[in-house]
Amino acid sequence: MSAVGGTERVDAAAPGSTPVLRLRGIRRAFGDRQVLRGVDLDVAAHEVVALVGASGSGKSTLLRAVNLTESIDDGVILLAGEDVSDPRVDADRVRARIGVVFQHYNLFPHLSVLDNVTLAARLVHRMPRAAAERRALELLDSIGLAEHARAYPDRLSGGQQQRVAIVRAIATTPELLLLDEVTSALDPELVGEVLELVRSLADSGTTIVMATHEMAFARDVADRVVFLDEGRIIEEAPAAEFFSAPREERTREFLARFLPRG
Repeated sequence: MSAVGGTERVDAAAPGSTPVLRLRGIRRAFGDRQVLRGVDLDVAAHEVVALVGASGSGKSTLLRAVNLTESIDDGVILLAGEDVSDPRVDADRVRARIGVVFQHYNLFPHLSVLDNVTLAARLVHRMPRAAAERRALELLDSIGLAEHARAYPDRLSGGQQQRVAIVRAIATTPELLLLDEVTSALDPELVGEVLELVRSLADSGTTIVMATHEMAFARDVADRVVFLDEGRIIEEAPAAEFFSAPREERTREFLARFLPRG
């Protein structure tokens, strides 16, 4: 599969530039359960940030909060400098600037692959059908699925469906791409083709925040890794440093469960 866009890796934005995403003091509780406990995080343009942590650590809730599909109890969310956590903000307008892919593909079963990929471009961004389909076919061709453009999702494997879902999310060239455990619902033999697509997007300079349990992939692809535990960021560091020399004992305990010794 060729790289999406056919470009080399674009370095993260220079220090001092406005982050694509800035989180300050994000808190969220469900009843008495504190799921996010004051999360602070900056994501630069073209940066790939991997969120890691045990189930229930707050990764998915944090991504939903960024996409404004989960309300927050306190804190500020800035997208390219705009306070999108302000309750007066048009949430649909904000979501149109963000691409999101979840664990389950969420493709519309009654629409063809091509119609799934072009739907947001046509209906939300008002792109003419011909232009939307031209871009969609280019993207599908780049991941080897152009021949399935007229097929329905149930004719595709799980890995193919998830790759279509990712292409759908980037078809409108979002400012930020959120990936929530995009391989967790796949059979092991299908994981590689999805991770290859994410790697290609990272290499082309897409700004990505991804929650993942694929530690080796996070080590190889992410610029920075953020470890959440019980709703708090325990440690964050460049990927190579995070995995080779974690500072916190809790981080070392977590990694020992996922990475082979030696």
